[in-house]
Amino acid sequence: MKYISTRGKSEEVSSAQAIKNGLCPDGGLYVPESIPTLSEKELKRLSKLDYAGRAAKIISMFLTDYPKDELEALCRRAYSPERFGEHPAPVKKAGDLNVLELWHGPTCAFKDMALQLTPLLLSAALRLTGEKRTANILVATSGDTGKAALEGFCDVEQTKIAVFYPANGVSALQKLQMTTQEGKNVCVTGIDGNFDDAQTAVKTIFSDREFAESISDRSFFSSANSINWGRLVPQVVYYVSAYLDMASSGTIAFGDSIDVCVPTGNFGDILAGYIAKKMGVKISKLICASNSNRVLTDFFDTGLYDRRREFFTTVSPSMDILISSNLERMLYFVCGAEKTAGYMKDLSEKGSYHITPDELEKMREDYEGLCCDEQNTLKTVKEFWEKEKYLCDPHTAVALNCAKRYAADHSNPILVLSTASPYKFTPSVCKALGLGEAPDAFAAADILFAATGAPIPAGIEKVRKKPVRFPGCIAKDKIKDAVKEFLG
Repeated sequence: MKYISTRGKSEEVSSAQAIKNGLCPDGGLYVPESIPTLSEKELKRLSKLDYAGRAAKIISMFLTDYPKDELEALCRRAYSPERFGEHPAPVKKAGDLNVLELWHGPTCAFKDMALQLTPLLLSAALRLTGEKRTANILVATSGDTGKAALEGFCDVEQTKIAVFYPANGVSALQKLQMTTQEGKNVCVTGIDGNFDDAQTAVKTIFSDREFAESISDRSFFSSANSINWGRLVPQVVYYVSAYLDMASSGTIAFGDSIDVCVPTGNFGDILAGYIAKKMGVKISKLICASNSNRVLTDFFDTGLYDRRREFFTTVSPSMDILISSNLERMLYFVCGAEKTAGYMKDLSEKGSYHITPDELEKMREDYEGLCCDEQNTLKTVKEFWEKEKYLCDPHTAVALNCAKRYAADHSNPILVLSTASPYKFTPSVCKALGLGEAPDAFAAADILFAATGAPIPAGIEKVRKKPVRFPGCIAKDKIKDAVKEFLG
């Protein structure tokens, strides 16, 4: 399997090279030259395997230059019971909805599903490509990616990782998880700006050939964000696995279609669902659930993507994004490389682009865009706890709200992706449940536990007494200087 650029101006590379590079030289994102398919017989065979076994089989179809036995070993290491418990991605019931819980990993967020494996894939890629230099991982995060990447890359040989987060745009617990991170090869810095500022700066550094040349004798840049194919491909697995589990449990009959509702910011998670659909999983509609930053909802309504709008800081901060990087891959699948390059040029230079009616119609065959405001997000947290005894975080609440509204007019069973433990956002959850305010995130966790009995995850408890290592905050235009200082 070869990988090509969404913008069509970079040479094709192997999967190991794509994962090592992170971003294409022309600024585009790597995509496979084709999407492999799974027959009904192959899907039924996968249903008999555990999660790690399913992951190894599915990922091997995309990473064809990785030895299959090595991929199996890496997946078993990444998705071990010590890291994820009995099942990394169980499907639970919440009333009439099915909820895929993706937060049972070490940092209590869905990013663990990829970022426990991505560092292992990158490490193997360095060996497979004969790379002797250090990989400098640069990460822009809206909250969860940062901690999951830090945890995954902590003290991994031949890597260094620098994470940048919006200082006032993550939850108190997300911030503590990052700023208390251990490891000799890590650096964490807050910025006086939002996620889009951090993401734009990181992508600019990736495209800075002069900077890359200045360090090329000893190191190079790569990414752990979902712009890296090695981060996105593990996410395809849990869509396949969830469908198989729903069929095995009798929730659906094998071959039935389902709809999937995904709380969406950077578009990587929902794009993985699209790829699973193209592989042969019976997904009818992918419901793109946004919060008050409804740039994607408006895009699927009108075909106009316009980042020139008011930015809202919400109770679902991981979705507070106006530039959804992985939408570029979807544009490529629908429009081709030449038009995608043009749209991305317009977004960079003008702040917007407008796809054609035919292109929008083609996207709507797979996607539905809905959104949920702050008031209804908090109301949904309360409603699902009181009526269904299902406790959720604000991001999951956005998806539950959108899914419930969508279900009123559609008949397919709906799978909702739950992307974080409610204990990652305890002040907001406590507010939603009417439990009052607490002096800090851990006091709020204790209040939430006392009120609900829902266990506090070990990944939360371990942060409680850790000292802060990285208290710093910089101006958004100083990110490149911070990277230079980190690299020495």
